Amino acid sequence: MAADQQEKTAKTFDAYQSSYSDTVNDAVSFTGLDVDFFTRVKAGYIQDIVRSVFGGTSMVDALDLGCGVGNLHSLLQADFNSLTGVDVSQASIARARKTHPDVTYDIYDGTQLPYENGRFDLAFTICVMHHVPPDNWPLFVAEMKRVLKPGGLALVFEHNPRNPLTMRAVNTCPFDEDAVLLRSHETEALFLSAGFSAVQTRFILSVPSATETLRKVDRLFSRLPLGAQYYVSARNP
Repeated sequence: MAADQQEKTAKTFDAYQSSYSDTVNDAVSFTGLDVDFFTRVKAGYIQDIVRSVFGGTSMVDALDLGCGVGNLHSLLQADFNSLTGVDVSQASIARARKTHPDVTYDIYDGTQLPYENGRFDLAFTICVMHHVPPDNWPLFVAEMKRVLKPGGLALVFEHNPRNPLTMRAVNTCPFDEDAVLLRSHETEALFLSAGFSAVQTRFILSVPSATETLRKVDRLFSRLPLGAQYYVSARNP
C-alpha cells in the first residue's frame, strides 16, 4: 500500500512539474502572497539556522530531500560547499537539472536514498513529509539520519495543521488531496525515535518574514503554535 501511494505521489508531481508554482499560487491567493515569498522565507530560515549551528555555510554539503523542481536552489546554491537535490518525480528532476545545471540531482524510489552513509552535513526537507505515506515516515527519517555525518543537522519544514489559514490552502491545493499533515509533536517523536539529539520545534510565519528583520520578529512567537508552518531541527549524534 505504501509503495502504491509513493508511486501515485511521484506521478502527481510529474504531472505538476511545469505548473507547480501556479498551482500553489492559486491555493494561497487569498493571503495576498505567492510561492516565491514562501520560498524566500524558508531559504532565509535555512541560512540562519545553518549559520547558528555550523558558524557559516561555505563548508557545508547539503541535501534537499524531496526537492521537486528546485525552487529554493537559486537562493541557496552559492551558500554551500555543495548542494544536492533528490526526488521521486523524474519529471521534476529533469526540470531542475535544466534550471540549475550546477546543482547535483538524483532520482530515488522513496525508500533508500542513493548516497553512502555520512555523506552530508545538512539534510533538509520542505513540506514533503505530508506526501510520504505515514507507514514510511520512520524510514524517511532514518534515511535522513543515515546520510548525515556525525554532528550533522536535519531540518524538516511542515505545514502547521493548527493554523486555519494553512488548512484552507491545503484543502484547496489539488496535489495536497491525499496529504496527511503531521503535528509538530509527531514530527519530533519520529526524530527522537530515530536516535537524533537536540530535537526542537519552532513555529514560523506568524508574521510575514521574508527579511532578516521580520524573521527576528517572527521568532518572538516561535514557541507558540500560531505560525502557518513549523520546522523541526535535530542533530545526528
